[in-house]
Amino acid sequence: MTALKDLTPNFRHVRLLFARTAGHPQGDREEGYDLLVPLDEAGRLDAATWKTHQAFCRVRRFSDDGDERIGRLRRKPGGQWYFDYEEGDADNEIGFRLGEESFVTGEYVSIMQDGTMQTYQVARVEKP
Repeated sequence: MTALKDLTPNFRHVRLLFARTAGHPQGDREEGYDLLVPLDEAGRLDAATWKTHQAFCRVRRFSDDGDERIGRLRRKPGGQWYFDYEEGDADNEIGFRLGEESFVTGEYVSIMQDGTMQTYQVARVEKP
């Protein structure tokens, strides 16, 4: 279990919520992600801290149908970030340019989910 004393000061709890789409003009506050990740001063993923604290970088995907998945933030050798839930690649969710995105309230990020790119809005960034 992760204890607050084990985290570096730049770890943040980030909440992503499903953004507006044609089918969801208000977005969906019941679908999204909770992330526990290290961020740098600009709000970007901190790869150096991630590398030494990978076991603490958690992902929780939630939805209004009650489907919840728990996984980890991972990084491919080329630098691409993804969410990993189980062994193998079949369930991985790839972040679109997550290394370049700023996790700042109001900004948007895209995640490939079941073969479809979905957009999420950063709803909250706070110390754990």
